[in-house]
Amino acid sequence: MKKIVNRATAPTPKFFKVLRNVGLVLAAVGGTILAAPIALPVLVTTIGGYMAIAGGVLTATSQLTTTDDSQ
Repeated sequence: MKKIVNRATAPTPKFFKVLRNVGLVLAAVGGTILAAPIALPVLVTTIGGYMAIAGGVLTATSQLTTTDDSQ
């Protein structure tokens, strides 16, 4: 567990910082679509769910990427 915490707090390369931010935006947009107070078509709701999942995975993966090869 300590290894994962060390990776999460290690410096992230610039490219993966950009990907992390894109993932956060995708997750936010997907979450907003899912939490919309109006009834949306099933296709839109499904796409919102996939966007939220893809954004979460992209954000987590990008955050755990480091430039240090020893970890």
